[in-house]
Amino acid sequence: MNVAFIPVRGGSKSIPLKNIKPLNGMPLVYWCVKAACGCRYIHKVYIATDSPLIRETVEGFKHGEQSALFSKAEVIGRSAQSASDTASTESAMLEFASGHEFDNIVLIQATSPLLTSRDLELGFEAFDTPGTDSVLSVVPQKRFNWENDEDGFAHPTNYDVSQRPRRQDFPGYLVENGAFYITSRHALLESRNRLSGNIKAVEMAEDTFLEIDEPGDWTIVEALMKKRNIHISESIIPEIRLFLSDCDGCLTDGGMYYSEQGDELKKFNTRDGMGFALLRKRGILTGIVTGEDVDLNRRRAEKLKLDILETGCEDKAAVITRICREQGISPENVAYIGDDINDIDAMKIVGFACCPADAVPQVREVAKYIAKANGGEGVIREVAETILSRTM
Repeated sequence: MNVAFIPVRGGSKSIPLKNIKPLNGMPLVYWCVKAACGCRYIHKVYIATDSPLIRETVEGFKHGEQSALFSKAEVIGRSAQSASDTASTESAMLEFASGHEFDNIVLIQATSPLLTSRDLELGFEAFDTPGTDSVLSVVPQKRFNWENDEDGFAHPTNYDVSQRPRRQDFPGYLVENGAFYITSRHALLESRNRLSGNIKAVEMAEDTFLEIDEPGDWTIVEALMKKRNIHISESIIPEIRLFLSDCDGCLTDGGMYYSEQGDELKKFNTRDGMGFALLRKRGILTGIVTGEDVDLNRRRAEKLKLDILETGCEDKAAVITRICREQGISPENVAYIGDDINDIDAMKIVGFACCPADAVPQVREVAKYIAKANGGEGVIREVAETILSRTM
């Protein structure tokens, strides 16, 4: 049996809770779990974590429209020792191997979201060739490398300066990209290393060289994913007939502003107005469901020409259920955007639950779509365009 092992811990320092931070609309760890589950040579996918929040996020992948895709996935625990800042990845692998039976294991790093199921299949095909003990993923590089000597002078390490090759004629070299490593359980336990014996390298696309370790990497990888047309599966977006949103923290930044006269002020984003308009143009009902009962929200709803405004809602799930009954719409055909814990019950009953990037962690756990924008920065427009792109 071939298993995938994906270690994800909650203690990332450079990017807090990096593994569930939204990347291109879904938590970072989503992309590598999806690739592993889609590989025909992998029979079981284990995600090992010490974080309850990560556990709940990954287990959420197994519900709803994509449940079949993630049927191979199983979240397991991880000791504090193997999840510490100083622990090696091998320590987590050995901990796993000591308690699980399998034939071969592929270690997958969550920081490589550009990994595909086909990359993993090529890896296992190389691993199955005679005499091969281990496989690692690499990227081809054509760079002229230099190093300083003890006197401080620079010297090339991989070419002759007197006969500088053209880049297209330069054979280059291979560099680990950290995406995956394959070995047998026996070799892992014997060598205590992810690689041993006769090793083969499987090339991935050159742009997969970048791993997500720093905030700047996030922007670059997300741009690469868009360039590759990688996006969340349309299958998780049902047909939407009703689009609802909370107000504060979604249409606004959640801030409370007051004038010298004591008037309450809020900052709305004009792009959201266009988002609502685009939805209405497609025949989708729009509205706000909020716990507040203030004239400011009514005036904004009137200006946006929304079909529904429900204020002073203590039980938003019950309100949405009633609206659906009155409009003859199934909750499965409702999109709802929320940002705080009083939105969770409502998000659980609708077909497409969404939230801003800065929603509280408990809300991000249940959201099917986590926006790139924060509250008040165009979340409604982003979600509206995501929904509409499904039928364009």
